[in-house]
Amino acid sequence: MAEGSGYRWAEDGGRQAVRGGLRGRLDALRELIALSRTRLDGRALESAGRVLETADERFRLSGEHTVVALAGATGSGKSSLFNALAGANRSQVGPRRPTTAEPVACVWPGSRPGAEGLLHRLGVPTHRRHAPADGNSELRGLILIDLPDHDSSATEHRAQVDRMLELVDAVIWVVDPEKYADAVLHERYLRPLAGYAEVMFVVLNQVDRLPGDAADQVVDDLRRLLDEDGLALGEHGEPGAAVLALSAATGKGVGELREALGQFVAERGAVDRRLAADVDAAAERLRSVYVAQCPVGLTEQARAEFDDRLAEAVGAVATGRAAERDWLRHAERACGTPWARLRGRRGGRGSRWENSGSGVGTGVGASRGATTGVGASRRGRPGAERAVQGQICAGRGEAGRSGTESGLTGTGRAGSGRTGTGRSGVRQGLMGEPGASGHLRAGGSSAGGAEPAVDGRAAARPVVEHAVRAVAGEAAHGLPAPWAQAVREAAERGAYGLPEALDKAAAAAEESLRGGPAVKPRWWTVAASLQGLLLVLQVVGVLWLLGVVTGLGDGTDWISGLSPAVLGLLGGPALTWLCRAMARGPARRYGQDAERRLRGAAAGCGRARVLEPVAAELLRYREVREQYAVASGV
Repeated sequence: MAEGSGYRWAEDGGRQAVRGGLRGRLDALRELIALSRTRLDGRALESAGRVLETADERFRLSGEHTVVALAGATGSGKSSLFNALAGANRSQVGPRRPTTAEPVACVWPGSRPGAEGLLHRLGVPTHRRHAPADGNSELRGLILIDLPDHDSSATEHRAQVDRMLELVDAVIWVVDPEKYADAVLHERYLRPLAGYAEVMFVVLNQVDRLPGDAADQVVDDLRRLLDEDGLALGEHGEPGAAVLALSAATGKGVGELREALGQFVAERGAVDRRLAADVDAAAERLRSVYVAQCPVGLTEQARAEFDDRLAEAVGAVATGRAAERDWLRHAERACGTPWARLRGRRGGRGSRWENSGSGVGTGVGASRGATTGVGASRRGRPGAERAVQGQICAGRGEAGRSGTESGLTGTGRAGSGRTGTGRSGVRQGLMGEPGASGHLRAGGSSAGGAEPAVDGRAAARPVVEHAVRAVAGEAAHGLPAPWAQAVREAAERGAYGLPEALDKAAAAAEESLRGGPAVKPRWWTVAASLQGLLLVLQVVGVLWLLGVVTGLGDGTDWISGLSPAVLGLLGGPALTWLCRAMARGPARRYGQDAERRLRGAAAGCGRARVLEPVAAELLRYREVREQYAVASGV
């Protein structure tokens, strides 16, 4: 079986899986790091990576042994206690400070070998490795380490203590009545290591120096200080640090410590508890980069607002109204009187149907200032209004991209001067027919040279930029800083190609509307036939009256000519008015359908280029958040 994290030694010498909880947490932490490497700074994941390396290394070594370190300040009596537990003078004791210059080990053999690998990992010199004097089986599997003083005047001693405290399975902190409240001990070690209470003992040594019940008072005060440090105390059967009072010199209380150590080692759970505390500490350090301040995600309202802004940018409303006017113009040509159609072709004037329709021909809307101005001043010239809309939706290549980049990041390039008319100049209109006086030329000026063409793209680009910024801000709201930045960057990358995509969508929508409705209503044909019949009546009546006037006909029979002439003259406009009333509803629906199609196309562009990448980042965050929850044990 391959070596790695998630195993420890079994009684038969093989390996068995670590308890499910720790194994799952280690696997989740490993997956968390893998998913986050491209999103987080490597320094933020460094400590978590060390935890995994430590776990892998520890599980490759003996699971039959428990490594317990004796740590304390100068003169606390660590070495004396070490010798008392070992049953012989294995560690040097004396008045010289610091006495312990390098770690000393005492190994109670387990049922199987394996202690050498652990001692090598800890860096204990060979000549400092000892066996107990009595070989007491009560502590079978214990590796007891006497560390240098944590407050030693020698810097290398303190560094050695700090290194070994990260590698041992459990720690016995030895304090004395004089230094038990030392700020260095509490602020540098006990308080930061409060999460390791289940693998920690706190021993008050030298109680033989305290008179009467002073020992109990000192122990109570020590418990108070430990509680202030946030260190859970193992009282009334609850998990936590054990607090004992003893005297290594007289042996008082040493038996209780030996018994507690024996039970602790026999459980074979110190490795798991220590590594679980390591994972807890790593998860707490990573909390700020994984835990959101509030529920995150892209709401339906934010998506709808994004779609609305893109529809505004491509001029979906203007396109719908232009399509409505085109439908009305086609209806007028099909159903109007022949004389009106002839006059309209010769005069080139806008349709009265368009001008008379309620709410039609009022421009794009107040939010599109450039296009609104064109629509309001050129009412009845849908070709000109759609030409400006074509400018708004026209792709500007690098110019459009740089505008978006500048709006989103604040570091975009300045305009490159590419303010031309897009891929094919200003578009002419859905019908492709020039107006008599208001036609906008591709060169950017009106036919008469009196009015310059309005480039609506300058107004549309800020709308696109604002739409992307708004949806990115909504998606990033509440996320930890690295993930919020990743969401914004995903939106920015998609925004670079969005103007071109919207241009194509607008061009496709315009092209689909050229030539008017694909299916002509049947009543147009009926109305046209009736208009032709009424024209025939007019011609017959006029000819009849001319014959009467010139004497070619019966002078008393003028009523026979007047009736068809009047019927044809009045019937044509009346039929035109009726058709106009009938056309308003279908024209409005036709325009709404055109607006809906362009709106959907713009929304599809935004979804593919911005929303989907943003959603992918949010999904990745949810995945790592789930892994973080498992790793942190929530």
